[in-house]
Amino acid sequence: MSTDGVDTSRRRFLTAAASVVGGVGAVYVAYPFLASMAPSERARAAGAPVEADISKLEPGQKINVEWRGKPVWVVKRTPEMLDALASLDATRADPNSEVPQQPDYAKNAYRSIKPEILVMVGICTHLGCSPTYKPEVAPEDMGPDWKGGFFCPCHGSKFDLAGRVQSGLPAPTNLIVPPHRYVGESVILIGDDQGVA
Repeated sequence: MSTDGVDTSRRRFLTAAASVVGGVGAVYVAYPFLASMAPSERARAAGAPVEADISKLEPGQKINVEWRGKPVWVVKRTPEMLDALASLDATRADPNSEVPQQPDYAKNAYRSIKPEILVMVGICTHLGCSPTYKPEVAPEDMGPDWKGGFFCPCHGSKFDLAGRVQSGLPAPTNLIVPPHRYVGESVILIGDDQGVA
């Protein structure tokens, strides 16, 4: 068979162009299938870890993050708030966090990885209400012994700034500390604690 009169460079060009167009077409066809395998926003909200940027969190301030449909509070405690915790041990139902309401790395005096940053689920352990953040010391409505913390107005449970419940009140256990870890100096990944010792 003779190749007389056949432009082989044009044939190579057309073959290469058809291959490129076919490859682009394959990507467009495959993308919807691959995208459908990724978890939806609903699935991510149901249990996937969420990030919390705490770079702008001021001392004494609390931010809310949603994880698994629950409010998670991140509080930046002041040195005064941290100092007050030890003085409350005698009035706490579980001062040493013996009930497993927190990961092992948060079973300490502050119930946190970094003393100044508290991460906890904002749901009362009594009947699932959401306590109010009351950081002020001895406000008129809380009495002279109040050193700041969380108050559940539904049934009167009081939690200190480590989420420890005051004894003798309806809530049976401390507030829950969710699994979490730092993925940077000012970013917390809530719902994932892989690699935390």
